[in-house]
Amino acid sequence: MKRFALVLVCLLLAAGSAFASVKNPDTLTVVHANTTITLDPGTCYSSTAFGKIQNIYEPLIFFKGSTTDEFVPVLATEVPTKANGGISGDGTVYTFKIRKGVKFHNGNDLTPEDVAYTLKRAMIIDQNGGPSWMLLEALFDIGSTRGDDGKMIPGVAERIDKAVTVKGDTVSIKLDRPFPPFLAILCYSNGYIIDKEWAIENGCWDGTVANAAKYNNPNVGSEPLHHKVNGTGPYRLAEWEPSVRMVFTRNDNYWGDRPEVKTAVYQIVNEWSTRKLMLQNGDVDRAQVDDTYVSEAMDMQDVAFFQSPELTMFAAFLNQDVVAKGNPYSGSGKLDGQGIPHDFLADVNVRKAFAHCFDRETYKQDVFEGRTILPTSPVIEGLPYHKDVPVHGFDLEKAAEYMKKAFGGKVWEKGFKMNIIYFSGKTTCEAAALMLAENMNSLNPKFKVEVLDVSLKDFNSLYRQRVFPIFITGWGADYPDPHNFAQPFMHSMGAYGKASSLHDDEVDALIEKGIAVVDPDERRTIYERLQDVYYEKALGIPLFQPTQFRAYRSWVQGYVPHPMTTDAMEKFYELRK
Repeated sequence: MKRFALVLVCLLLAAGSAFASVKNPDTLTVVHANTTITLDPGTCYSSTAFGKIQNIYEPLIFFKGSTTDEFVPVLATEVPTKANGGISGDGTVYTFKIRKGVKFHNGNDLTPEDVAYTLKRAMIIDQNGGPSWMLLEALFDIGSTRGDDGKMIPGVAERIDKAVTVKGDTVSIKLDRPFPPFLAILCYSNGYIIDKEWAIENGCWDGTVANAAKYNNPNVGSEPLHHKVNGTGPYRLAEWEPSVRMVFTRNDNYWGDRPEVKTAVYQIVNEWSTRKLMLQNGDVDRAQVDDTYVSEAMDMQDVAFFQSPELTMFAAFLNQDVVAKGNPYSGSGKLDGQGIPHDFLADVNVRKAFAHCFDRETYKQDVFEGRTILPTSPVIEGLPYHKDVPVHGFDLEKAAEYMKKAFGGKVWEKGFKMNIIYFSGKTTCEAAALMLAENMNSLNPKFKVEVLDVSLKDFNSLYRQRVFPIFITGWGADYPDPHNFAQPFMHSMGAYGKASSLHDDEVDALIEKGIAVVDPDERRTIYERLQDVYYEKALGIPLFQPTQFRAYRSWVQGYVPHPMTTDAMEKFYELRK
């Protein structure tokens, strides 16, 4: 069983008085800076919005406690396994027995047809920048329903329709090939079940293949279910004032265990000083604490603090084939002391030298006051098959040795000039970039590494164009499987692998095999080898794995940490006062 370690940082209770001083016992209030974009499960790709959807709608299954590879049934009566016949012997068919006696908030009964419609619609809608690719990859090994012309691929709607079928009280999902993390994908927002009849009445896909293209890729904000909700969950949405607050009321007809809190409020408060005062006074039950204010928050009385790791990793990416023409980030484009050649970072000596310039422990203490995890590879703590592998530790002497070997000694002789880029406002990334630049420059007066910040919008466009020699950014899990990190970080066609010009036949083959095999021991061998290769070939510099810090009034009980849960997410139904 893979569990994520939870660290209880501080718990301060005024003995005998904490529970006596509970304010508003029937109402749970959370203050946060993040706003909700949409409440449509089929298009939601924001953890803030997903956190609200989780209280209104429900999935077939969900993660068990804090684990990432065990599940409990929700709208299904059991978790499919090969042992109970829910998963076919070849791992390509998943069959779910649908719970009876469940009603949507409008009084309609939950049926297997609702489940099938939900999953089909989640793929048909396929909004740009949305979550549909996860189901599409799992079922059909494709990333989109559209071709290069922006139109739906001929026959794709028919494939979707045939892949999800209803028989009696069951729903079966047919995959083209085994996809080990499939159950985890169903825990994401587009696996949360909607009422088919109600959805069609409100302008959603009519359920016919012939009309699928009409409902494909809606404009953001124009989704029919953007602000309309009707789930089976423990709470109903009572009020939504965008960028101000959301109010939820208990569903007293809920099929499961009744939540203890009658009303839940998610309130938008941007300023920490205001949130801090509200938490100190007990006017709210939880408040968002920004990274820079953690120490300040921990001085509060009658407040419980929890710290738990997230399935997110930030790294420095080393581009092995920088686009040279007209590139301001690589200087002259030559190894002449005023720039770098396009293949500068293709030399493993250069990559290892930069890696030895990162002082991990100092970074952890100075930037995070020790409150972070230092990863060793993209298969980070909390993922199946994670292991600690060696790192190229801080050592300027070794860094100098490698630079003297680079390009047959020419780098040390001629020097170079280049940039390290991060996106504006990300101070943790800025600190890492400055550390790498300053330490590298200290090796040789001919070395000129400069740090630049670029707006997030431009950063996301430019790194894909491969103009950045070294860029720093992060990746958060879509589902808790090593494929969801190994592929973007290391595969030649991965989001960051492609931007880093990675082309390693062994790596690509391992990643493609790792998601195709089902045997856990075989997968472990594959992902352990990938972690070793990341170190051996210095494919990147792992920087940090964030830890989530949460502050509750001490009268709040029931919080269960999970690596897929971000700070803006709150399961109101788990909490009590």
